[in-house]
Amino acid sequence: MTVQTILKVEQLTKTYATAAGALTVLKEVTFTLEPGATCAIVGPSGSGKTTLLGLCAGLDQPSSGSVQLADREIGHLSEDERALVRNGHVGFVFQNFQLIPTLTALENVLVPLELRGEQGKEEEATALLTRVGLGDRLDHYPLQLSGGEQQRVALARAFINNPRILFCDEPTGNLDGDTAHAMVELIFGLNRERGTTLVLVTHDLELARKTQRIIRLRNGGVISDERTA
Repeated sequence: MTVQTILKVEQLTKTYATAAGALTVLKEVTFTLEPGATCAIVGPSGSGKTTLLGLCAGLDQPSSGSVQLADREIGHLSEDERALVRNGHVGFVFQNFQLIPTLTALENVLVPLELRGEQGKEEEATALLTRVGLGDRLDHYPLQLSGGEQQRVALARAFINNPRILFCDEPTGNLDGDTAHAMVELIFGLNRERGTTLVLVTHDLELARKTQRIIRLRNGGVISDERTA
């Protein structure tokens, strides 16, 4: 991998064993992303979008092919080794927020740093929560926050470790129109400010067109790879 590449995917394939036999959900996907790029992965339900995202982020291992992320070949690392790569270089925003209900907004944002053994970062976490409009919600628990506010906490948490790459899986899927628009502005704004690479899985073509590149999947394979900017 060169310094001009943050993510390199080659012939990526994922097959699951089922009672009916082998089921291939991703077939020989290949693409490369440079640092700071923004890319959307789109396609109908069952096309392999979330599977591809998980493999690129090191949440799962491929059946064949390779993933190089932040200068590491991660496809065949152990779960613990992949977790170290993720915590050092990757941020996540999921559709269902995935906040810890017993922790406050501030404490949720600090979780990735605590996993790295870093302490004393409350000021940085407070600044991020303020940046996403939650400076007055630091001590609120997830159940005391609206869906949009919970997603803002998740976004602040994603950026607290200064990731080189941000993976978003349907980040506006559980939000209403106005709240979703505000979340999109925050995602792209923080991405620009921090020079982070963005990989976005979405059903929303309007959202996808805000990225520089759209990769379309169908039946587990790439059917088009379009540069939009």
